[in-house]
Parts: sequence; C-alpha cells; structure tokens
Amino acid sequence: MKALIAGLGLLLALAVPALAVEPNERLADPVLEARAREISKGLRCLVCQNESIDESNADLAKDVRLVLRQRLLAGASDAQAMQYIVDRYGTFVLMSPPVEPATYVLWFGPAVVLLLAVGGVGMAVRRSRLAVAPMPPPLDAAEQARLAKLLHDSDQPESAA
Repeated sequence: MKALIAGLGLLLALAVPALAVEPNERLADPVLEARAREISKGLRCLVCQNESIDESNADLAKDVRLVLRQRLLAGASDAQAMQYIVDRYGTFVLMSPPVEPATYVLWFGPAVVLLLAVGGVGMAVRRSRLAVAPMPPPLDAAEQARLAKLLHDSDQPESAA
C-alpha cells in the first residue's frame, strides 16, 4: 500500500500542466516547433491576459500560434516573427513589455504607489506623535493639599440649611 501511495505521489510530482498547443498546430520540423514554443512563452494571450499563448485555449491564442508558426515556416528569424506579432497586436501581447513611455505606468507605477503609501504612513505617524500632549509636571505640595481638600469635601454630603 505504501508503495502505491509513493508511486502516486511521484506520478503527481512529475505531472506537468497540459499545454494548449493542439497536435494539428505542431510543426513537423522539431527545431522549428521548439523555436515556436519558446517564442510562444513570451507572448500573452489577449483574451486570458495572464497566460501565454502556449498555455491558453482561447481561439485568439490559437490564431496567434498559427500566425507565428506560419512566419517561422516562411523563414523569419525569432526576432522577426516576434516583431510581426507585436506589429499586428501591439506591445501588450508581450509578457514582458519594453520600458518605453507608453509602459512607464506598468514598470514604475507599483514603486510610486509603494512610496506614496510609505510617505502617507510616515506622515500619519508623525502627526499622531505631535497630537499627543506632553505629560504635565507633577503636583507640588500646595496643589496636592488643595486636591486632597477638594476630594474630601466632595465625599461629604451637602447639609440642608
């Protein structure tokens, strides 16, 4: 029984997620297919947006995979095939978009938000420290005597005159 459980555990550990590339999409040349798969990993599915076209089952991802393979079959280099897809669908199709003015928000936005949050917390802490009143000095002997008299007088019931 332990061997069966160990075998199943090993099988699950070795299991890899099934990729969406269908058998009829694959190129006959294994070298071209490997190039296509490598390029596909860097291209975003425009429908799913969090998956590469290699992993996505969306129809648009399938179309992009086919266009990519057609470009490679036509003799395009990896860079030319990638550029063709970018020219056709825009830089959003790239899983790692280039650093350029149009993508500054993507690249630098999170850091700006983090800095603003840290600055806001710092200002809130500073204001809370300034808002706390300092402790008054301790009472001297005359003030303590007056306080004791006031407290003693407040404990006595008022007499009706």
